[in-house]
Amino acid sequence: MTHNVLVVDDEPKLCDLLASALSQNGITVFTAGNGLHALKVLEVEDIDLVITDWRMPGMDGPQLLAEIKSRFPQLPVIVMTAYSTVKNAVQSMRNGAFDYIAKPFDIDELDITVSKALQFRDILKDNQRMRAELDEHRQIDSLIGDSQSFRRVLHAIDSVRESNATILLTGESGTGKEMVARAIHKHGNRADKPFVAVNCAAIPEGLLESEMFGHRKGAFTGAVADRVGRFMQADKGTLFLDEIGEMPLPLQAKILRALQERIIEPVGDPRERKVDVRVIAATNKNLLEAVANKEFREDLYYRLNVFPIPLPALRERIEDIAPLARHFAHTLGATAGKRITGFSPEALQAMARYSWPGNIRELQNCVERATIVASGAVIEDHDLPAYLFASAPAAGNAILSEGTRVPPDLEAALAEVEKAYILAALAQSNGVQAAAAQLIGISERSFWYRLKKLGIHVDKIIR
Repeated sequence: MTHNVLVVDDEPKLCDLLASALSQNGITVFTAGNGLHALKVLEVEDIDLVITDWRMPGMDGPQLLAEIKSRFPQLPVIVMTAYSTVKNAVQSMRNGAFDYIAKPFDIDELDITVSKALQFRDILKDNQRMRAELDEHRQIDSLIGDSQSFRRVLHAIDSVRESNATILLTGESGTGKEMVARAIHKHGNRADKPFVAVNCAAIPEGLLESEMFGHRKGAFTGAVADRVGRFMQADKGTLFLDEIGEMPLPLQAKILRALQERIIEPVGDPRERKVDVRVIAATNKNLLEAVANKEFREDLYYRLNVFPIPLPALRERIEDIAPLARHFAHTLGATAGKRITGFSPEALQAMARYSWPGNIRELQNCVERATIVASGAVIEDHDLPAYLFASAPAAGNAILSEGTRVPPDLEAALAEVEKAYILAALAQSNGVQAAAAQLIGISERSFWYRLKKLGIHVDKIIR
């Protein structure tokens, strides 16, 4: 296994000496001349061990150790000091150092200490990986439902999981697209390889290309070291591109080339790299409409849409609400130290009547809150959030009720429904836009766009 070690010392000759000695053992060595530079390296590189001097100008060894333990608590640190007093050694160990070595040091002693620290790091990484796999199993177990619409999703997963076809998951926010992607990966032919998820809407546009394809040191301001992009991280495994519809047009061309030719080019590096990645994309947008509006490349759309899987909204699978709610209550109750056995009939009826604009994500948040406030083992209707009982439009009769006239302007009618949901979410979140966006299951960027489109001024919302 290849390891990355960061050496921090204000003496360049000592950094070079350590780099030369450690690289002979197959270790990749990064160097920093001071504590602040070291922290910048740690922010962009996957470092397995830090070896730092005790006395340095500016941020010294003890201060750097404190920062590392605060930001990267599982990263082992070895402290070097020419002042090898018992007091310094004991103090560094108390503050979280893995070990210390005295200068001048013996190379064999250094190798032994570094080897022990890296073995310790490997154990921590294995534990993290096993916990992640357990979390992934729990997420796959959350693919619960027996409705006809959801059985079609399960059948599609079973059909495509062993292939390498590109998949496009569509559906409203909160319908479980990432859980479906993880299920496909976990039960497919790449299960033992990485699953890498990228939220295309959450990364600033200026950093998205570097995030996807990586960059070389010095390629742009702030590129203090080489960085491996998400495509290379997912090599031989699965790359999940969430909210692909939010990807800027200039980057779409490079994503298309990566999908067609399986070749990427890191920023600032003219050398091409081959990748073997199974791509699963997801969107809550109508990509064909985006293509018509010149907001999404048509050729990329057809490259992604090899095997489409539409995910139904929760209001379209009402019979799945009760089993999903029971599953969430069981798992969340165990986390909160409560034993929840189920829901009262009144509570189940209230949840079945509600339209769930935020879909499964909103249901999970609702059950989590009810689990916290419930005084008994059964969740009652009064334990549920008050907004479930508000007079918001329901899924089936949001616009029409029996005997009403069909409105002449469909777009205007849909805008009124959208505005009603957003106003209700803002009222419930006390005007906090990020919380309101999360409540209805859309990104903050999409929420701000809708505010502008619908002419909603948040400072005028009555809280």
